[in-house]
Order: sequence, then structure tokens, then C-alpha cells
Amino acid sequence: MIKKAAAAAIGGVLAVGAVPVVLGTMGFTSAGIAASSLAAKMMSAAAIANGGGVPAGSLVAALQSVGAAGLSASSNVLLASTGSVFGALLGGSKKAPSSPPAGPGAEGDQPGENVSQIKPPKPPLRSEKHQK
Repeated sequence: MIKKAAAAAIGGVLAVGAVPVVLGTMGFTSAGIAASSLAAKMMSAAAIANGGGVPAGSLVAALQSVGAAGLSASSNVLLASTGSVFGALLGGSKKAPSSPPAGPGAEGDQPGENVSQIKPPKPPLRSEKHQK
């Protein structure tokens, strides 16, 4: 239970902390859109598609707003909650055992169990033509 709670906390912190890092890497910075970045390419495509300007409320405008000012408190809470859920789900997953447990029916307990079950090949039949 403690592992699951720790994974949930880590997931929440990572989700909130990753947003500014990812947006900054894409080119949505506090100083504006970085030249020759993915954000610049997105802005150019949005401007061309809309006749020369980036419309308010578009994806590029929303990402630039978050890149410049950060997320609101309610957005941070929502993002942290979502990250906590995913962290708890991923942190609570159990790995399958790599080998079956040894018990009363384990391999090697029965006599003759390790004996090869493959029968040797039979010798070829002699043909009447080859006999003299």
C-alpha cells in the first residue's frame, strides 16, 4: 500500500513538473516562441491555414499561453490528480513470477519423468529387389 501511495505521489509530481519542460523543449518559452523550433513550425502552419494570423483559442495559442505564464492552479491540480492515478496504476502493477514455484508437483519428482519420450527411428525395411 505504501508503494502504491509513493508511486501516486511521484506520478503527480512528474506530471506537473514535465509540462514546462516539454513545452520549453518544443519552443513555447516564457519569452515567446523560439525560432526554428517545433513551436515555430506549428505557428507558421496555423497562420497559413488561417489567412495569416493565429486564431485565439487555437492549440498554438493555448500552448504559448501555458509556456509563457504556466498552468493555472486548477489545471495543476487536475494534472497532478491524473498523474497520481497513472502513477498508482503503474506503481501497483506486479510482475509475473519468472519461474513456477517448487512444490509437490514440481519437475523431477516423478520417477521416469526425465527419461526421453522420443522413440529411436526404426531401421529401413529391406526391399526384395536388393536381396540376393
